[in-house]
Amino acid sequence: MLLQTRLTEVLDIKHPVVLAPMDYVSDASLAAAVSGAGGLGLIGGGYGDRQWLIDQFDRVEPETVGCGFITWALGKEPELLDIALERKPKAIFLSFGDASPYVAKVRDAGVPLICQVHNVEQARKALELGVDALSAQGAEAGGHGLGTRSTFTLVPEVADLISATAPETLLLAAGGVGDGRGLAAALALGADGVLVGTRFYATHEAAISRKAHATALRASGDDTVRSSVYDLVREKAWPKEYSGRVLRNDFVSRWHGQEPALSQTLGGAQETFKAAVDNQDYTIANLIVGEVVGQINEILPAAEVVEQMVKEAGQRLMA
Repeated sequence: MLLQTRLTEVLDIKHPVVLAPMDYVSDASLAAAVSGAGGLGLIGGGYGDRQWLIDQFDRVEPETVGCGFITWALGKEPELLDIALERKPKAIFLSFGDASPYVAKVRDAGVPLICQVHNVEQARKALELGVDALSAQGAEAGGHGLGTRSTFTLVPEVADLISATAPETLLLAAGGVGDGRGLAAALALGADGVLVGTRFYATHEAAISRKAHATALRASGDDTVRSSVYDLVREKAWPKEYSGRVLRNDFVSRWHGQEPALSQTLGGAQETFKAAVDNQDYTIANLIVGEVVGQINEILPAAEVVEQMVKEAGQRLMA
């Protein structure tokens, strides 16, 4: 089954499915598996780990994958973008901040630039920068975002904006896409493809432990919540407007809504958290997943996820 869109044509890929650049989870193995299946794998540059990033690129054919960065973190280590661009990746993906300092450098390198947006105003600003593609992320998504718009309404509104102001710009839909139904819906809403995180989190190649996978498989979308407690305990300096969707557990239930109290007892909470991470105790350690986790019933190879998603989407779109 082939679903040819503007995204597949411009990026020269087989399927309109892009791996979200999840911090550490989207490593060389997962990115290569998604690209090898005909999608586009993005290495998760995350908060910025120079040696890790170099190691990941050394494990793949760099021109077959892309790389994503948290923009405000990249501002602290801008040389990481140079490391990525030197490898001639298939795309650069920037999230959660002002992309303007990096647009010219990415453009001069001849690499397509995708910017993540969470509302129409962010989309408008990104289009003014002349980026190649937008990824419109709804609040359903795992990980960080503004959490103010749903994918189902944000994507068509951004699609209309693109059509009216920058029709050559590509559009990805992100948030709540876990199978062919989500891909078909995204294309019907005006997207050229999808950005998928949680479904690829639950694959053999993801850099996730078996215990984490087992915990995720038991969860439903109702078990997730947007919270900042893990940003506090990990001392990640996220802008205050961003929260992260995580799986609710004992730690989240204890501290969500009690962030000032958590800040006052941070040292002890950090010791508890670090021990839980080491012991893979997910009653305390964080699991960053989106609402679509409730649709996932098994851990599969990434290639099988891509194939099933595209096949089901094609069947639904042709029905």
